[in-house]
This record gives sequence, structure tokens and C-alpha cells, in this order.
Amino acid sequence: MQMRIISSLEKVFADEPLKAPEKTAFEGFENECISFQMAICGDVQTHCEPLSLRAESALDCLRIRSVRSVPVRLATLADADDNYLRKTPGLYPDLLRDVAPEDMAGDLYGYDGQWQCFWIDVEPEGKVQPGTYPVLLTVYNKQTDEALCSATVQVTILPGTLPEQTLKRTSWFHSDCLAQYYGVAVFSEEYWRIVENFVALAAKRGYNMLLTPLFTPPLDTQVGGERLTVQLVDVTVTESGYAFGFEKLHRWVSMAQRCGIKYFEMSHLFTQWGARHAPKIMAMKDGALQRIFGWETEATGAEYAQFLRAFLPQLMAELKVLGIRENTYFHISDEPKEEMLEDYKAARALVAPYVEDCIIMDALSDYAFYEKGVVTCPIPALNHLEPFLQNNVPDLWTYYCVGQYKDVTNLFIAMPSVRTRMLGVQLYRYNLAGFLQWGYNFYNSVRSTHTIDPYFTTDSDGRYPAGDALHVYPGRDGQPEDSLRLMVLQQAMQDLRALRWLESLIGREKTLEMLLDCAQGPLTLTEYPRDAAFFERLRERINVAILGQTQR
Repeated sequence: MQMRIISSLEKVFADEPLKAPEKTAFEGFENECISFQMAICGDVQTHCEPLSLRAESALDCLRIRSVRSVPVRLATLADADDNYLRKTPGLYPDLLRDVAPEDMAGDLYGYDGQWQCFWIDVEPEGKVQPGTYPVLLTVYNKQTDEALCSATVQVTILPGTLPEQTLKRTSWFHSDCLAQYYGVAVFSEEYWRIVENFVALAAKRGYNMLLTPLFTPPLDTQVGGERLTVQLVDVTVTESGYAFGFEKLHRWVSMAQRCGIKYFEMSHLFTQWGARHAPKIMAMKDGALQRIFGWETEATGAEYAQFLRAFLPQLMAELKVLGIRENTYFHISDEPKEEMLEDYKAARALVAPYVEDCIIMDALSDYAFYEKGVVTCPIPALNHLEPFLQNNVPDLWTYYCVGQYKDVTNLFIAMPSVRTRMLGVQLYRYNLAGFLQWGYNFYNSVRSTHTIDPYFTTDSDGRYPAGDALHVYPGRDGQPEDSLRLMVLQQAMQDLRALRWLESLIGREKTLEMLLDCAQGPLTLTEYPRDAAFFERLRERINVAILGQTQR
């Protein structure tokens, strides 16, 4: 059996030779997650034999997972650039599954001539003394307990802890997809348990903002269709108007804060792509729960305007009681186009007077929305960011989704991990304040016409490049399973935090100079290093510089 220790930035395919160089020393600070892979290739003797990996070390913070391949039908769009691992359908490495010692079916099987990987994390979480620790990794035949191959890795825990992440970061959380996949009733105790598991993982991986469904989010929904109701606010139609109950919202916020979430983005108050209709809103009316607003409701009509005038002041009062008013963000409509500017402006005018203490933000890429003062916190896509940068828009955010498939970073399964990890250094390079992505766990088809199984359908049923809509998988018993991409994005956030730490010690100018020097070429939104060696150079120099300043 062949084996090789390799970087976490490699993606290993079973049907091609392994070209990744060996790397047997890794380091990180006391609160970093340090990741690497052990690649193995079976032979005739191990063909179809169940394999397991065991680690021997003084470190008691090791986590071992197997890298599983998932089906990719749509790797990217037809006119994509060449910076992809592949563009063809097939099996791509992405899912990370915990090694289960009691599972005698094996964690991986040894196939003759096929390369596969174990993923190893070192998660000191501030509980391990700094120092260098050897880790002996041994692959066994799980049935015979025969040792097949082994290697020793040196892991160095550096003294010091990365500062808290200052970037505001969200990836839209779809709790309806969790209820549907696991077959649980919305707001049942089992629903709350599963939702908390997925929110906790998001927070652990660097998300600090959570989409909060005041009403069922009007996102990726077919016109005239609807998604499963996950409305947190109870509404009752009374003779004098409306009454509101906020108990579920209180529970949601408490749950999220328990997980480590700091910021809350209220779900969109108008439909996607133009703010022309109200979202689906359910209410008790005449003794029955029924829909009182939806696609049939004109966005700026008198009836919905009256509802907002009644609802928003009470919501703001509740946010104050919850202590999150200053950390709350509002949305009007997602991705409005220039021809929808007047519709968006009219919708915003209904909301803005009541949410003056909070920021209204939306994903939109037309600079006119900002230039004309229609939105004060625009979130342009990465490939439309330049006009906003050139005009020095303060506290600028950015986002990516299916449309950012050319040249810029993204998280598609078919992209190299280096391209995905580039997000952190680019956020620092352009001094961006926030980042948004739309699909943490979207397990529906495009426009939510039906549900999908994300283990078998990774492209929203053939419309979005694989991985665009999800980067966490729904594991057994309501436990989320990481993707390789989610771990790489955590590394990107760790890079950003390290850069911010260094900046606090030596200043932004010198830190930026070091970053650009490590790139050994252009470092823009569309031109950047394409090899893992860049991140090795960068983190080595950052770490040395930080230690030089803090260990005097």
C-alpha cells in the first residue's frame, strides 16, 4: 500500500495519479484548527479490504475523518475559465465523515490503484500547551487488525491565540430544508435540536451572522409557489388590526447566541429579484391559520403597508428587549436589477422609518442603488465590486453565488481548494467589512419546486454548479457533516484573523506589503496565486512576524 501526507488544500481523485507533494510538518496558533490529509492507495493485497486510521500522540485534540466522493453532474457553467480541477461529470471529493471505530464496514476500502484520503484535524481550542508534537498515523486492515503503513507528522502549536473575527459573515440558513430532510415538524423539539446542531457548526466554522426567518424567507421560490412555513412571528388578525407573538423569535435568538452567533439578519420583507410582492405570511384569522399575504399581495399596496406599520415598531421593541437591536440587519429584496430600482425604492420607503437604528443591506450589483442613496449598505457580487471600491464605499460587503464562476474565488466542488481559500486574503486585501453567501444548507431544487437528497444531488437538480447551494451535509441523527470546502473556508477565515492580528502589531501598510510580496505576482479579485505554496509562504511569514512582536 502506498501512502503520503499531503496538504489540506489538495483534492484527491480516485481515478488519477497523485501528484501532490509530501508535507509532514504543520503549525498553527493555540485556537486554530490545523488540518492535513493522509492519502492512501490500495494494491492487490488490500483490494476491497476495510481500512481504518489510528493516531498515536500526546495531543488529545485529534479528529480523523474519511474524505468521501459525491456525485457532480454540473461542475460549472459552459463558458467558465480554466481554473477548475475538472469540468466533467463524475465523483469528486467533498464530504468529510467521522471515522467510526465500531463500524466494522470500514471507514475506507483499499482499492487496487485508487487513491483516497483521510482528513485529520488538530483542534487545540486553547487547551494545549505550545510546542511540537509528533503524531504517528497508522493504517490498519480493519478486519485483521494488521498494520499496513504508517507515517509520523510533526504538529507545532504556536504560542498565542488568533483574535476574534471582525468580519461579519453569513451564509443563508434554510431551516425548512432541515425539517423536510429529517421529516420533523417545524418548531417541534426535534426541529429545534437539529437546527441548533447546524447553527453550532456554522458558528464553529466562522459564521457569526444568522438569517432569521421572521416570515418564511422569499428566497429561491417559484413565482406562485411557496416553501415550507418556518415563520417565527405569530400573527393574529383582530378586529382592530394585528397582534403579534414573539416567543419563537426569542427562542431562536437564545439558541443562536448559545451557539456563538452575534449578528442577526432579518429575512427579506419583500420577494426576491425586484420587491414586487409581500413574502408568505401566515396568521390566525377567523379561528384558522391561513395565508394573509403572498404572491397575490402588491408590495407597496395599502394592505401590506398597514401591516408593516403595525409590525415593525413592535419588532424593534422586541429586538431591544432581546439586546440585539444594534446587531440586527434588515433586508428588503434580494438581487434587484436596475430596472427594479423604483420598486425597490418604494418598498424600502415603507420599512426605513421604523428601523432607523438598524442597517438595511441587500445583495445587489448595480452601483446606481448606492449612488442614488436607495441603499446605504450594498452587497455587490465579487465580479461587480470594482465601482464600489473605486468610490470608497465605507464598510463594504461582497458576496458570491452561481454567477461568480469566472476568474473570481468561489466554493464550487470542482474548484481547487486554493481558489476557495483565496477569499480570506482578498477580503483583507480590499479591507472588506462583510461577506454573504446564499447556500449553507439549501436542499431544494432550483426555485424550490421539490426537495433533493444532497448526498446524491449536489447541483440543485441540474441548475447550479455543484456545491453552490450547500456546503454542509445532513448526517445521521440530525448531526451535520462538514464538507472539505467548509473546512477550507474556515482556513480562509483563520488567514484573515492572522492578518488582522499582524496589522494590529505592525500596521496595515507593512502587513499588506508582506501579503503582496508572498503572492510573487498579482493579487487582485481575478488574478491571484494558484498553488498551495502561496499559503505556506504567507502563513509562515505571518506567524514568524507575529511571534517576533509578541514573544519579545
